[in-house]
Amino acid sequence: MTEFNRPKLPESLKTNGSAENPWWANAVVYQIYPRSFQDTNGDGFGDLRGVIQRLPYLADLGIDVIWLSPVYKSPQDDNGYDISDYEAIDPMFGTMEDMDMLISRAHKLGIKIIMDLVVNHTSDEHEWFRASKDKDDPHSDWYWWRPAKPGFEPGTPGAEPNRWGSYFGGSAWQYDSERGEYFLHQFSPKQPDLNWENPQVRQAVFDMMNRWLDRGIDGFRMDVITLISKHLADGDIPSEETTGEPGPDGYCSLWDFCSDGPRLDEFLSQMRREVFEGRDGFLTVGEAPGMSAQRGAHITDPASGELDMLFLFDHMGIDQEGPAGKWSVKPWKLGDLKRVWKSYQTSVAQKGWASLFVDNHDQPRVVSRWGDDSSEKMRVLSAKAFGLFAHMHRGTPYIYQGEELGMTNANFTDLSQYRDLESVNMYHQLVEQAHVLSSDEMMNALRAMSRDNARTPMQWDDTRFAGFTAEYAPKEPWIEVNSNSEFINAQAQIDDPNSVYSFYKSLIALRHANPVVACGDFKAVAEDDEKVYAFVRSLPPEQVSAAVAASSGSSGSVSDDTAVVSSDSSILNGSILPDSVVPGLVADGSVANGSAADSGSLRDLLVVINMSSSSARLPDEVCGLIGDGVDGDSVLLTNYDPDNTSASILLGKLSPWEAFVYAL
Repeated sequence: MTEFNRPKLPESLKTNGSAENPWWANAVVYQIYPRSFQDTNGDGFGDLRGVIQRLPYLADLGIDVIWLSPVYKSPQDDNGYDISDYEAIDPMFGTMEDMDMLISRAHKLGIKIIMDLVVNHTSDEHEWFRASKDKDDPHSDWYWWRPAKPGFEPGTPGAEPNRWGSYFGGSAWQYDSERGEYFLHQFSPKQPDLNWENPQVRQAVFDMMNRWLDRGIDGFRMDVITLISKHLADGDIPSEETTGEPGPDGYCSLWDFCSDGPRLDEFLSQMRREVFEGRDGFLTVGEAPGMSAQRGAHITDPASGELDMLFLFDHMGIDQEGPAGKWSVKPWKLGDLKRVWKSYQTSVAQKGWASLFVDNHDQPRVVSRWGDDSSEKMRVLSAKAFGLFAHMHRGTPYIYQGEELGMTNANFTDLSQYRDLESVNMYHQLVEQAHVLSSDEMMNALRAMSRDNARTPMQWDDTRFAGFTAEYAPKEPWIEVNSNSEFINAQAQIDDPNSVYSFYKSLIALRHANPVVACGDFKAVAEDDEKVYAFVRSLPPEQVSAAVAASSGSSGSVSDDTAVVSSDSSILNGSILPDSVVPGLVADGSVANGSAADSGSLRDLLVVINMSSSSARLPDEVCGLIGDGVDGDSVLLTNYDPDNTSASILLGKLSPWEAFVYAL
């Protein structure tokens, strides 16, 4: 593990309720989906040396932590989320020596590395699963094996233990002729669920995690970790009679039986004790689909001894409703977004912590989903607006690769262009088998919601393959490059002070320089307004002096002998840094509009966002907070020209997607 190179928040400021403020309360995390980030050997897939190559770019952006999606050995049925060996690197991504080099060089930049951990399930090619097929093997109870339904011939239609449907389509039960029984898989048939009721399974997982931490990584992001405890009936999987009525696809949902089970807290507490107790400088974040904000607050409360933070997903469902689930897309409403994010904020107001995100590898690009990518102007404005939205709340913000450039959805037009297992499987199930959606309806749904929208190659420059791989590489990228990479790319933005990239740098610098952004209280403003999202971040009076003291030392510099990474296009030159170079980033707290977020600006912060492509009236409640006069120096950050925003405030009318932070 490496030390956090930002100023630590003083103990007089309250964060997650722990006795000592955690380092990650003032951190920004950047998610890398390695197969789509940077290809260095021309095979069409991103690799670990590609991540190493782009470390100067990430240092310039100002992030503190890299979350690395799975690079373990895997058959790649679900792009690496089906792990066949937790302690080997898949040759697609490189070698263990490459992984060690990445850890070392990231640490020299002051950047921590957390790895994606998938332990709800393994690959069906994992040695544990292969051994479990033998009923006499010690691993025989490491997975959820069950016999055929009474009265049915095993392996025949309808013989599955019950009618549960997989989230990726089809039955959640797969027959194995070698064992003569069915195994449970909530996702792909090549992703059998581990049986966490078995203490040997838990111990094997904990031992593996300890070995990775000993190797030098800084923590884990835990995939669907809230599904590891199942709701059992008399110690067994629920029977056919208790699984509910099937949906239009012929299957019942297994959600109520596999989510947030009765032993989840116990399992996570045991993990905390056996893996992390006695260690410092780590971060644990769990993916928690379907988890309520209140349950999330309990799990992330330090007193519970479970996880540091969770990814909650209620906001990701505000544009979905209908018989096809996530594929029944509806227009989103700002009121729904306000309601959900307020619940996130209020639930952890005293204890616990929030993960702040609008993009990741499983979600479509936010600028296409909720923003406006119909024109270059609207794309840039709405990308900045949603960046401001996520980063200015209380919690730890997560940036997904390309989000800082305003990358858009893929806009694929043919099913053959999709690579995502879920997307392809659900097309066949909903269109060809269950006839829930027409082909046109499903193709529209895929364009809007497919996970592949987030997985197109990172757009580095305007060359043929966007700089992801060489123009004349032996293999083309594993998935098509977005056609708009000619004008949406890092090279075009890195030196442009008005770019989305520069705006994200300003957001990160503002957070690092002002403790009120990291841990100030949250109060919603103008909650009934249908266009404007507004809230106030504030520190209690008794904490202001401590905040000023913290800000006065917030240069963010590392050691005196550390070189500074320049903020020009040289960070995109593609060279791999020699071990002797120890780059760092000096975060001076400057923002895009030229004003500095110094200790004098550590007052209550008002955040205002017009979340629409039309002009909007500035709510009366917002006007009342600002008062009669407008102090231009109080506009700390805006996605328009500062003079434009000052005029908007005076006129009481916001331009499309206008978003700003104002020091009260």
